[in-house]
Amino acid sequence: MIDHFYHLDFDRQRGLQEQLRESLVSAILGGGFPADEPLPSCRKLSQQLSVSRNTVALVYESLLDNGYLVSRPRSGYYLHPDYCGQTDAVLRMTPLRKPEPSDDSSAATAPDWAARFRMQPSLKHGVLRPSNWSRFTYPFIYGQPISELFPLERWREVSRKNLSGERDQLWLGDRFDRDDEQLIEQLRTRVLPKRGIWARADEILVTLGSQNALYLLASLLMARGVRVGVENPGFRDAASIFDIHGAKVHLQDVDDQGLVVDRRLDDCQYLYVTPGHQVPTGVAMSAARREQLLRQIREHDQVLIEDDYDAEFNLDNHPLPALKASDSSGRVIYLSSLSKAFSPGLRIGYMVADAELIDELRALRRLMYRHPPLNNQRMLADFLAQGHYDAHLRRFREEHCRRRELLYQALRSDLSDCQPMGSPGASACWLAAPRGVDTQRLAWAAAQQSVLIESGAQFFLGEGAAPTNFMRLGFHAIDAERIRPGVQKLGEVLAGL
Repeated sequence: MIDHFYHLDFDRQRGLQEQLRESLVSAILGGGFPADEPLPSCRKLSQQLSVSRNTVALVYESLLDNGYLVSRPRSGYYLHPDYCGQTDAVLRMTPLRKPEPSDDSSAATAPDWAARFRMQPSLKHGVLRPSNWSRFTYPFIYGQPISELFPLERWREVSRKNLSGERDQLWLGDRFDRDDEQLIEQLRTRVLPKRGIWARADEILVTLGSQNALYLLASLLMARGVRVGVENPGFRDAASIFDIHGAKVHLQDVDDQGLVVDRRLDDCQYLYVTPGHQVPTGVAMSAARREQLLRQIREHDQVLIEDDYDAEFNLDNHPLPALKASDSSGRVIYLSSLSKAFSPGLRIGYMVADAELIDELRALRRLMYRHPPLNNQRMLADFLAQGHYDAHLRRFREEHCRRRELLYQALRSDLSDCQPMGSPGASACWLAAPRGVDTQRLAWAAAQQSVLIESGAQFFLGEGAAPTNFMRLGFHAIDAERIRPGVQKLGEVLAGL
């Protein structure tokens, strides 16, 4: 009756009750139990699975409370009648295997999806990294948090308060197109001023991250004939987003002061930049270049999209304010995120722009997904208000600095032929290997030794030949004690090429 549970493999990383309940629910919904027979007793099932009777009893009680089971005195637990009928009906209607194609010419045929596609996003490759990156011993990849620093207890505390009866439950409803007012207020009064930005509530829109903000902007502003300038090397996904919306992407060089500002930009309607730390080089745009860029957009009637993606943990000694802070004409659209150092999986970002633009973006967002999840917005608002977020950032910055120093020490010792570039306050290290080194080959060979790096060639856009000797090393995903041996192993692989 429950033979398929005899060999249930429990995951030690998860609770026994959670796993047993999940398996029982799957069996109930899949028709694994007869409608007229009791489930195994607590004693019998606990013996079969080598777990305590109390564990089984608690799971049965929870299934009883949720309406999956009914209890009959001196008889045991049975399927609830609703699930008996539902299961039988599903089994009657479900074919035992996928139907075979019919030979009847009148039968419906599968659509030719490729012929229907207006575009093929799958051809727009992003930064390549294996999906199983966490299995590598030395994952020097960018974009992952320092997971052991996540303030889980503080987040649970905020979550409990918002889920309890002490708080209103407005986040349960559909806000149509509005964001959580408390989060907007925290952004306006506590987050943005740190970057020198003062904004009204109607100039702020919550997004699912900076990349989602870019897609919203491209959907509203970009079309065939629109020309947008992007950094090269740069953030490939941004260029792809602009391209699939019909824009002509102009690739502009980057030097040790950031985006090069010259006449090649004059014909662009939009410019996309990462001035805090340029992607991927980590260069912080100089004050002189910032002034030149702001003058450029005023004189040529352009709009600047500023992606301040790592504003949370900018570790330069004296970081310059955001470009938006010096925007007196409303020509700068500011994008940033609250989850880069905290939890990228939270997917909470924000955009600051003129109210007229925000109104239209809000309406467009409503057509896409109405608004980001309100429970996440409210919990993050409380997390900010109670000071937990700032406390987390202080710990994060301390650990970031420690790891960065470990990396730079290892580079000086074991990869001395490679030159670190960009700002030391950046959240990754951009390295130039000796000329003639192909870092794509290096990345492949290093992966065979469980060392994961990102070749720099994939950040160079366009059809021309890209430099082959650059690479990017992240240092948040890797355990701190593995940074030095990981760099040593990378040096050995490089020496053997």
